[in-house]
Amino acid sequence: MSTADQPAAELDIERTRAAQAQALQNPHNGHQREHHGHALAGILGPAFVAAVAYVDPGNVAANITSGARYGYLLVWVLVLANAMSVLIQYQSAKLGIVTGKSLPELLGERMHDAGRFMFFMQAEVIAIATDLAEVIGGAIALNLLFGLPLFVGGLVIGAVSTVLLWFQGGRTHRLFEKIVIALLLVITFGFIFGLFIAPPNPVDVLGGLVPRFTTTDSVLMASSMLGATVMPHAIYLHSTLVNDHYAPGEKKPTVRQLLHGSKIDVAWALLLAGSVNVSLLIIAANSLHGMAGTDSIEGAQHAIVSVLGPVVGTIFSIGLLASSLSSTSVGTYAGSEIMHGLLRIKAPMWACRVVTLVPALVVLWFAPNPTQALVVGQVILSIGIPFAIIPLMRYTHDRKLMGEYVDGTAKHMVFMLVTALIVALNVLLIVLTVLGKA
Repeated sequence: MSTADQPAAELDIERTRAAQAQALQNPHNGHQREHHGHALAGILGPAFVAAVAYVDPGNVAANITSGARYGYLLVWVLVLANAMSVLIQYQSAKLGIVTGKSLPELLGERMHDAGRFMFFMQAEVIAIATDLAEVIGGAIALNLLFGLPLFVGGLVIGAVSTVLLWFQGGRTHRLFEKIVIALLLVITFGFIFGLFIAPPNPVDVLGGLVPRFTTTDSVLMASSMLGATVMPHAIYLHSTLVNDHYAPGEKKPTVRQLLHGSKIDVAWALLLAGSVNVSLLIIAANSLHGMAGTDSIEGAQHAIVSVLGPVVGTIFSIGLLASSLSSTSVGTYAGSEIMHGLLRIKAPMWACRVVTLVPALVVLWFAPNPTQALVVGQVILSIGIPFAIIPLMRYTHDRKLMGEYVDGTAKHMVFMLVTALIVALNVLLIVLTVLGKA
């Protein structure tokens, strides 16, 4: 029987089979392009969760202090810092995508038992120091908004962040990402609202993009801002997030599609986080420059109220609260993954939450000025950065590990330069702090 005599249904079946055979032979056909577009939309999310680390209460305090002290002088520092963070966070995502494992897992596979335990202990201390700033910032926000005692505010932050962590992992992980992204949008609105009330002079802002210093103190401030750019837990976690983004058994896009999507994810997420940080500095430079008492979060908020009004001050406090809730949840998540990767122990999330929350509550109960604890926490955080960024640099240049996706010589050299700069600045910050000059 000729083809013309075949029923229409059989022709349709044959055409479908032919199209499927062609799709297998040509991975770049229209069907794959359609799937690629769908996969790209589904990839976005992990970088926005990691980006929360860049807008935590510690960064808020640092950016406002910089603007209030030096005006627009150090805008360029934040722009440079954000550019470095884009490279580093993408490298973390790339490592997780290509290997299917997190940075802590890869470290755990390459270290003996004693080494894994020691590495975990330093990472846990870093996690506690990170959570210290986040819980204290949230407690201060609740105090400013509702008059809650700092200790009670810390308990509330701990309880709410624990509830948020229930959605992490498995089928509800996408919901966890959406909640964190929603909080990130609240942070963005809360911290840049003041720009619309008192717009800065664009010429002054552009002048801040010219690299320069005025005093030794401004050099130290720039070193502190650059050196504290990279958050160790954000590096560890991003390599996990890109895999946790997909539920068990869910089909993933190809490695090449995932890498392409991650570039877009990281670029947009850190553009948003960087814009928040720059906006905070510009608000302080434009409205708080030269004012006393802006070295603490409470002082900065009171200054904002006195200059821009109570509405702006309240919106700022709401942004600070969202910053605390999101960053402390993400920090605890990171601590859990670090433990799992290094010690091969999958502890309940609530247990990890308690471990990092208790020290913060102790500080809130006993410390006369909890904001001062942020300074100590920042120094401790600086100690942990080389332990995260140096292995990341090595692993992404390891051909046995990365295969065809290994970093080329040029990219590796750039990464080495960024790593050396960040590590050197963190060492400088630690030394100056120990000498009492920071």
